[in-house]
Amino acid sequence: MRCVVCMKQVPSTNKVRLDPETNTIIRDGKQSVINPFDMYALEEAVRIKEATQGSVTAISMGIPAVENLLRDAMSRGADSAVLLSDRAFAGADTLATSYTLSLGIKHIGGFDLIFCGKMAVDGDTAQIGPELAETLGIPHVTEVTEIIGYDKKTVTVQRSAENATETLRVRLPALLCVAKDINLPRMSSIAGIKYSLSAPVEILGAKALKADETRTGLNGSPTQVVRTFTPERGSKSIRITGTAAEQAHCIAEMLRIAKKTPGGRCE
Repeated sequence: MRCVVCMKQVPSTNKVRLDPETNTIIRDGKQSVINPFDMYALEEAVRIKEATQGSVTAISMGIPAVENLLRDAMSRGADSAVLLSDRAFAGADTLATSYTLSLGIKHIGGFDLIFCGKMAVDGDTAQIGPELAETLGIPHVTEVTEIIGYDKKTVTVQRSAENATETLRVRLPALLCVAKDINLPRMSSIAGIKYSLSAPVEILGAKALKADETRTGLNGSPTQVVRTFTPERGSKSIRITGTAAEQAHCIAEMLRIAKKTPGGRCE
C-alpha cells in the first residue's frame, strides 16, 4: 500500500507574530512543530506500510526550515519526504494550499491512500483534506477513528458522526482525515533518526511543479484575512440596591429592556 501523509508546520506556542501587510502568520521555523493531528496521520500510514510492505511519503508546503520537521517524520517511519517551498506559495489560503499540494502529490506519482490530520491547530479550518481530495478527484472521509480493513480496491473505516459512528467502505485511491483517537503516535527510533539524517528531502518550487501562479499563494487565495486583533477581556458588574421586592423589580426590568441608571437602580 502506497501512502502519502500531508504534514504542516505550526507554531509551538500561542504567541504568534503576524505580517502587518498580509495578516498571515510569520513562520520563521524557530518555534515550530509538526501539527499534532498530522502525527496521528503519520502513525496510521506507517502501520499500514508495515502490514503491507508498502511505503510512506511525507509531504509539506512551507519555508525551507520545514525540512527539519520532515526529517522528524522520516525518523518515525516515513520512507521519503517532499517539501514544496517557493515564495510564490506564501500567504496561501486553504484553496491555494490544496492546489499546490495536489501538484506535489501528482509529482510523487501513484498512491493508494492520502492521510491528513483532522485539522491544523493554528487555523482550525479542517478544510485542506476535503479540498485536496476534491482537487484530485478522489473520495474522502473525515473524522476517521479506525481503519477496519482494506484490500487492493477499497478501505473500510469508522468515523465519528455527532453522537454516533459510521462505518464506510471507500474506493481506492482515497483520502482520510484522521482524529486523535485513532492511535498513539510512536517515538523516533535510533535507526529512524540515523536514516533521517542522511535521507534526501526533495524540494520543489513553482516551476518544478509547473504551477499556475495565479492559483498559488496570495494570488490564488479567494479568502484573505482583513484584520486580526486580540479581543479585550474584562468584566463589568452592576450593583442593585433596595428591598428584596425592589431588587426583583429591577432585575426584571433589566432583563426586559436592559435599562439602568448610573447608580444601579432601574427606573
